[in-house]
Amino acid sequence: MTNPTVLITGSTSGIGKATATGLAERGATVLMVARDTARGQAAKADIERRVPDARLSLYTADLGDLDAVRALADRIDGEHDRLDVLINNAAVAWFPGAQHGSSENVPGQDQQRRQDAGVQRGELMFRTNHLAPFLLTTRLLPLLTRSAPARVITVGSSSHRQVRAIPWNDLPAATTYPLSKTCNILFGYELARRTEGTGVTSNCADPGFVRTNLGRHLTGGIGMLIKLTRPVQTSPDKGAATSVYLATAPEVAETSGRCFAKCRPVRTSPLTHDPDVARRLWEISTEAVLTPGQPG
Repeated sequence: MTNPTVLITGSTSGIGKATATGLAERGATVLMVARDTARGQAAKADIERRVPDARLSLYTADLGDLDAVRALADRIDGEHDRLDVLINNAAVAWFPGAQHGSSENVPGQDQQRRQDAGVQRGELMFRTNHLAPFLLTTRLLPLLTRSAPARVITVGSSSHRQVRAIPWNDLPAATTYPLSKTCNILFGYELARRTEGTGVTSNCADPGFVRTNLGRHLTGGIGMLIKLTRPVQTSPDKGAATSVYLATAPEVAETSGRCFAKCRPVRTSPLTHDPDVARRLWEISTEAVLTPGQPG
């Protein structure tokens, strides 16, 4: 692609910011999505210092709020006549049994409150990590199709291999971070099937074990483990390399329905390749993002 227009969620730090920087260096017009305006402006200014001729635009949206996702999609569609690449990068993470450094986990908290907090975290991860990219992508799909050839890249994680089955009866409350990443890959593959022949491709990127702010709120044993393993975690630039590759490389222009790590195709878990599971998740997601009188 020559000077593509690329939309990236979660672009204020870590992999998202490194992806935005890498694409700006390659001449892309980068539409950065941030949850917080101040952090977004700081990230944008930092990229502009590194890449003086960068073409960046900042959009603010809380991806945990589906109304905000709808508004973001409508604004992008209204302000841009083309969108060449959409990178679904943003995510939040909590882990069962971890201390999260918040008032929800004060000593002496009763079991019911801990259970309620776990449900709330599961619902937020399902909304932010899966429903938000599902809604944003499907709402922008007409614009992507008009811009074809176009590419959708959804950032997954090797942690999806921990998931053996989808807890259909407990979604979204039972959502864990690995489960949300499983949903990302299932979505990416199903999108590839549904966009076949349209000129829009859909692939997933596994960035690896990267030093990011994901899980920065964790304390206790898991928080300590993350800190201790930082020396073996890769840099955000290396983690972003696969997303940048999938967004720009001519040799993958027609590749769809694959997952890549270190810029090479990798095999994901058998569960992610089950088309019946993918279709059921798509149907559940479609119903979840619908609002009265307003298609998802």
